[in-house]
Amino acid sequence: MKKKNIFILLLCSIFLFSCQKWLDIQPQSEVEKDRLFTTEDGFKEALLGIYTRCANGDLYGKELTIGTPEVLVQNYTIPNNDPLRYQKTARFLYDDGDFKDRKDNIWKGLYHGIVNANLLLAEIDGKRNLFVGDNYALIKGEALALRAFLHFDALRLFAPAPIVNAQADAIPYVTKYSNKTTPLSKVSAVLDSVIADLTIAKDLLKVDPIRAASYVVGYPTERDTLANSELSSSSLFLQNRRHRLNYYAVCGALARVYLYKGDKSNALANALEVIASNKFPWTNNTDFQSVKEDKKDRILYKELLFAWYIPGMNLEYNQEWFSTGRMNLDKEEGRTIYEVGGNGGGDLRYTQWFGSVSVGTTALSSLVKYNRNTFSDDFEANLHYLMAPAIRLSELYYIAAECNYESNPTVAAQYLNQVRIQRGIGEPADVSTVTKFRTELLKEYRKEMYAEGQLFYAYKRLNAPIIGEKGTVIPANQKIFVWPLPSDEITYGQR
Repeated sequence: MKKKNIFILLLCSIFLFSCQKWLDIQPQSEVEKDRLFTTEDGFKEALLGIYTRCANGDLYGKELTIGTPEVLVQNYTIPNNDPLRYQKTARFLYDDGDFKDRKDNIWKGLYHGIVNANLLLAEIDGKRNLFVGDNYALIKGEALALRAFLHFDALRLFAPAPIVNAQADAIPYVTKYSNKTTPLSKVSAVLDSVIADLTIAKDLLKVDPIRAASYVVGYPTERDTLANSELSSSSLFLQNRRHRLNYYAVCGALARVYLYKGDKSNALANALEVIASNKFPWTNNTDFQSVKEDKKDRILYKELLFAWYIPGMNLEYNQEWFSTGRMNLDKEEGRTIYEVGGNGGGDLRYTQWFGSVSVGTTALSSLVKYNRNTFSDDFEANLHYLMAPAIRLSELYYIAAECNYESNPTVAAQYLNQVRIQRGIGEPADVSTVTKFRTELLKEYRKEMYAEGQLFYAYKRLNAPIIGEKGTVIPANQKIFVWPLPSDEITYGQR
């Protein structure tokens, strides 16, 4: 059989509807590629189309936020009849057909986004004269950041963590739009490429409007208009910068990548740049706890450096995924995770993110973190848009804590406890030994980022055991942490 790889499939999909059509950047607006990149608006459309593609259900619109990674870290009590067909995934049966389909679609979706970023990047330098103001730097910076972000998540899913084997074959790092095979790079080489792309993006995005003192993070509501400048630009393209990979989001991504690599010095520097900016205020408890649905901030919106806008979230998440009898959590298990019987008795994440439902005689906790107000379809009905968090302020505090622990455990504890205080936990975490610190850190990742897809990566990065239901310890295992590459890659000699 002829040698080929996944990119030929991706390239073929570009011509699915017409041999001259641009890959469905936006379903309502298929434009010929040659015409798309002849105007600044065409480049904007291409860039925004990558975000739109990434917000589909096979990627961050469901699967990489509330989906497979959360199932693997045992965050759901899956019913016996399992209408969503994830029970075998929860048992790490990677030869199951449903898992294979989901896993392969994730791979194709990530590289679909990468291909589109490369198409844009291949054109933009030669068309610099098309752009006004800082739009050239913003568009190129975001495209590079997207390419890096998507490669990094592919690496975190389909290759060993560097703590285990930094020289293992990993994934292709694709930087050109081509039908030629891109060989697998080593784990360390992929990380270096991700960092290189993000570093260039960070430099380009120094002109990002979000860095200006006049850009004030807030809610997209009328009552908050005077305190919020995120919608004030006359250009729609420059509004809501936190919905895209802005300057601070790139800093956050660099902190995340450097930590994964084991470079704590650079991870800390990027985390502290975000923290010191004071750009992202902690959520007021009055907003988090509001009993009025249209005044409630369920996702801690102001603290999000970057998030995916998902207009179909109410259907995809609440009516299909978290509905009664589907992906809920055993009531006692939820109390255990959030330590309700101990120091976590006042944890606002538990009281505000979980409701109670029953299936037969079984008491369950149902996640309401992503709930949509029911009385209106307009975004004004919520205090914030329907978003899936991608990078949180709290994660930067966790990174700062981890990077400080060896040299200054007291400072590390301060960063960790600052998040706990904001969530209603006054009692400091016991971090008197490195083992206790790591345990508390992982517990906080689980509490803070429940149903956001990040806990799997934290376990993998540290090569730490997964804590399952009723305290079951699932030892760190590379057969769990490293997903098999798509069959085409294996069959055709790529690995």
